[in-house]
Amino acid sequence: MIVVDPKRDIQDYLDISRDEGMRITHIVDTHVHADHVSGAHELASRTGAEICMHPDSPVDFTFTPLPEGHVLQAGNARLRVLHTPGHTPHSISLVVSDLARSEEPWMVLTGDLLFVGDIGRPDLAGSEILDAQVKNLYNSLFEKVGGLPEFLEVYPAHGAGSLCGKGMSPKNSSTLGYEMRHNPRLQYGSFEEFAGEMGGEFPLRPKSFTHIISTNMNGAPLLDRCPLERALTVSDFEKLMAEGAVVIDTRDGPAFGGSHIPGSLNIGFEKSMANWVGMVVDPKADILLVVQDRPAYDAMRTELHRIGYDNILGYLSGGIQAWIFAGKPVDKLEQVSGAELAERLQNGDRPALLDVRTDAEWDGGFIHGAQHMSFNEILDACCSLPTDEEVVVYCGSGYRSNMAGSYMQAHGYANVKSLAGGVMAWSRAGRQLSADL
Repeated sequence: MIVVDPKRDIQDYLDISRDEGMRITHIVDTHVHADHVSGAHELASRTGAEICMHPDSPVDFTFTPLPEGHVLQAGNARLRVLHTPGHTPHSISLVVSDLARSEEPWMVLTGDLLFVGDIGRPDLAGSEILDAQVKNLYNSLFEKVGGLPEFLEVYPAHGAGSLCGKGMSPKNSSTLGYEMRHNPRLQYGSFEEFAGEMGGEFPLRPKSFTHIISTNMNGAPLLDRCPLERALTVSDFEKLMAEGAVVIDTRDGPAFGGSHIPGSLNIGFEKSMANWVGMVVDPKADILLVVQDRPAYDAMRTELHRIGYDNILGYLSGGIQAWIFAGKPVDKLEQVSGAELAERLQNGDRPALLDVRTDAEWDGGFIHGAQHMSFNEILDACCSLPTDEEVVVYCGSGYRSNMAGSYMQAHGYANVKSLAGGVMAWSRAGRQLSADL
C-alpha cells in the first residue's frame, strides 16, 4: 500500500491497511505542504515505510528520491512520477495505472497543481521566484498534465476551503478533459493571459503557513510529544490564562454571544476553521479550549494538530457552565437582529457599522453608512473607531463578525456587537444593500 500526501492523524491509513490485509511500504509527499502538517513521519514511525519526495525537495531529513519517470508499484497499482513544478518548484504528480485492467493510465494524483475547478497558487514559494513559478505552473498544466489522456480521473490533494488555491470546488474528483474544458483557470488563450491573471492578488497567507512549511521541512514531530490530554478545573484553567495562554471558544456565535470568558476568541468549529485559526492565533501559542463536550475537544485538537498547533494545554471541564457556576466574570457579545438594526437605522439611532468582509464582497453591496475594514485589516491594526463607541460588526453570515467582535473585545472595545446572520440574513429579509458610498 502506498499513501500519498497523508494527514497527520494517521489512524485511517492503519485501519485500512489492517482491514484489507495490506502493508504500507511507501509514503509520498507531492511537495512541501503549506496548509497542513504532513503525516509522513507519524506514519513512517508506525510502519517503517519509506518517505518519498522529489529529489531536490528542500528538507532536512532522509527520504527516497522520486525523479521524473520513476515508477512505484504496489500490487496491481503502478505510479509513474511527473515533475510538475508551479505550486512549488519541487512538486510532483503521480500517473496511476491499474495493471489488473490495463497498462494504460487510469487516474492522476495532482497534489496541489490541479484542483477541481481551480489550480495551485504559485506565490507561496516566495515573491522572488514568482515569475519562474508562473511559467512552471503554465508548462506543468498545459504541457505535462495537459498532454495526458482526457479520460484520466483527477484526484487532487485538497478541496473547497484550502487556501492553496482561490476557489476550489467541493467535489472530490473530476476528469482531466472536463477540467481542461471547464476549469476557469485553464481557459486562457496564451501564456501572457495566464501570467496576467496569476500576477494578481491571492488569498491572504495565514501566519500559520510559515510555521507549517518550516515544520514540514524539518520533519514534523511525533504527536506523542504533544501535551497530554487534560480536562482542566476552573482554577487550573484560570491559572494558565494568567500565564498567557490563548483561549479559543469553539461554540457557535449565539452561544458565545450569550456568555463567554473575557478575552477569549470565538472561532467556531466549521469547515474552514483551520484557516481562521491560522490568521488569528500565533502557531507557537499555548492554547486553551472552551468546547461543548469531550468529543468536541477531540475533534478540535485533531484539526489544530493538522496545522501544527501542538501546544494545546487542555479544555475547560464542564464548559462555560462550570466557569459561570464558579462565579467567574463573563462577557457578552450581543447579537443584533437585522430587524432591530433596520429599525434603529430608520429611527436615526445609528450605531457605527463595521463591514469586515473582503473587498470583493464589499464591492457587491453593503449596508448603507457602513465603514469597511476587512477582517484581515482588523487583525493587523485592530480598528480606528473609538473604543467606547457602540460598534455593530457584520460579515456574510455572522461567523467572521463574531471572530472580529471577540478580537475587538480583547483589545478594549467594550461596546461591540455582531449582526446575527450577517448580510445573508439582512438580504433574505428583503432589505437592500448599497452599491456606492
